[in-house]
Amino acid sequence: MRNQFWKYGVAGVFATGLAIAGCGGQAPSESGSSTSSTEGSGSAGAKLTGTIKGDGSSTVFPISEAVAEEFGKKHPDLKITIGVSGTGGGFKKFIAGDTVLQDASRPIKDKEDKAAKEKGIEYIEMPVAYDALTVVVNPQNTWATNLTVAELKKIWEPGSKVTNWSQVRAGFPSKPLKLYGPGTDSGTFDYFTEAINGKEDACRTDFVSSEDDNVLVQGVSRDVGALGYFGLAYYEENAAKLKAVTVDGIKPSAESVNTGKYKPLSRPLFVYIEKKAAERPEVAEFVKFYLTEGKELVKNVGYVPLPDDLYTASMKRFDDRVVGTMYAAKDAKKKPLPELMAG
Repeated sequence: MRNQFWKYGVAGVFATGLAIAGCGGQAPSESGSSTSSTEGSGSAGAKLTGTIKGDGSSTVFPISEAVAEEFGKKHPDLKITIGVSGTGGGFKKFIAGDTVLQDASRPIKDKEDKAAKEKGIEYIEMPVAYDALTVVVNPQNTWATNLTVAELKKIWEPGSKVTNWSQVRAGFPSKPLKLYGPGTDSGTFDYFTEAINGKEDACRTDFVSSEDDNVLVQGVSRDVGALGYFGLAYYEENAAKLKAVTVDGIKPSAESVNTGKYKPLSRPLFVYIEKKAAERPEVAEFVKFYLTEGKELVKNVGYVPLPDDLYTASMKRFDDRVVGTMYAAKDAKKKPLPELMAG
């Protein structure tokens, strides 16, 4: 989310190789991670040093970077690096032991959980925010103000032959339909395909895909017949260039997410912490800061904060070193987050 990167003065590198540098951050490292230099106004409490390495979702990245930037002001001798390899790419690094913090825009997959166990990696799973996947069209699109879940499935399902807006609904104009979406390593892609098409990764292949949301924004903003999707915060950062579509008559917003009305495209966002790293004081303090003062930063970068009791529940999971995923059960994804957090 380019404007947010600049806002917080950090540096980022996407998996596509696009570098975005802010006025207060250091240059990206050769490894493709973004480095938040923690030079700030002095430390509060115990002096923290060392390095915290993270990677993962481009959706969660603005939250983690904002938190790292603010935490760094209190602890100038601590370095926090956050890469942006996508949720899937980030989990590969996390399981390999290259990182101790994993940003994720979907829960860990069974195969990732299995790989972590085989590598002896234990993790603590913590929800940190809500998001609303937002379907967007070009501002000059005057016909598609609302789409149903069935119509989105008709457009995006595997083998779909829909290439013109007139094929989506009777009365829509005969205009070419060009699709833009996140890459297959993205948690956003995983969540959208399961929510809309009924199965993760089940999707037509003839669309423009990118791990860099800015590519998707530019594509939709320049083509009157285009349609795409990504997180709510990125839409809000680019609202002048895009138009959000309501889904089954419900607008994506903080209110519709919190009331549970924006279905099925609202979702929780996660941070995973490697259990051994959780014993390090700098990691423990960073997590505490993330789940307390980070709530306002979630709001500042355009996402939906969790209710206070869920932040408390996330903090308890960390304090009690609860390892593993809440989503191990077959139907867990169908349950609301408060129910899962309650055990």
